[in-house]
Amino acid sequence: MTTLSPENSLSARRSATFILGLHPFVRTEAWKFLTGYYSWQSSRDERLMVDANRRRNYKVLCQMYEKIRPLLENLHGNFTETRNNIAYDIQKLYDKDPLGNVLVDKKKLEKTLLLSYVCNTKAEYQRGFHEMVMLFQLMVEHDHETFWLFQFFLQKTEHSCVINIGVGKNLDMLNSLIALLDPEFAEHLKGKGSGAVQSLFPWFCLCFQRAFKSFDDVWRLWEVLLTGKPCRNFQVLVAYSMLQMVREQALLESMSGDAILLACNNLIDLDADELISAACLVYAELMQKEIPGPLKDFFL
Repeated sequence: MTTLSPENSLSARRSATFILGLHPFVRTEAWKFLTGYYSWQSSRDERLMVDANRRRNYKVLCQMYEKIRPLLENLHGNFTETRNNIAYDIQKLYDKDPLGNVLVDKKKLEKTLLLSYVCNTKAEYQRGFHEMVMLFQLMVEHDHETFWLFQFFLQKTEHSCVINIGVGKNLDMLNSLIALLDPEFAEHLKGKGSGAVQSLFPWFCLCFQRAFKSFDDVWRLWEVLLTGKPCRNFQVLVAYSMLQMVREQALLESMSGDAILLACNNLIDLDADELISAACLVYAELMQKEIPGPLKDFFL
């Protein structure tokens, strides 16, 4: 890669991540490049400076939050409600591995979620964020890294997991994709199976976190989303591929929307590489079609 131009070298790195995945030993550092925490062209000294600045800025945000917290508690009912929701979600979170070892620090997790809620006005807290941020906490060592990686992940994926920004658009485009590639299934989903697709919003809100058998599989898919390859909004192709897993049963048994949703919710312990490969085949099929304008703009 050192013989390539900076632009081609960057494309090659992203392609390698997309095709091969990241080895666990390099995942923590590589994610800082994939999310934009570090520039791909940065030197080691520049990265040390960037990390120091991010650490400092995080500390400033924490201090600001502590100063305005009494005001938020007294004047903003939404803050108290959100804080209670975060505390409730974290309390329910199972934080131990199969051997009983504690995986995450719940106090730090709560702090990160509250700070994100106060500082990121585009992404208000929603149920499921606590599970996502837990994976960032497991990946990195320091609190400021957890906070910033989560913010950059949301930006890099165009807030596609945020209910009031990207989730509704994902569901609309999923319906359009089914209509284009699988008219028979689309007709069933409009009729007896109505309501099934719109009820799949947890897939997008959690970035499919509950569908996989391991955290490594979740990280693998998220890494692909960060590369932007083979297209933008790859998460909708993933959702389409998962729906195809229940298609035959849905049509054969003339399943209702609720029954289709139940079958979709039972899609667990999936293998990330197999699902990514299936979604890539959907992308290849899509490229052979005359793509309507809205779908083209969404994916390309």
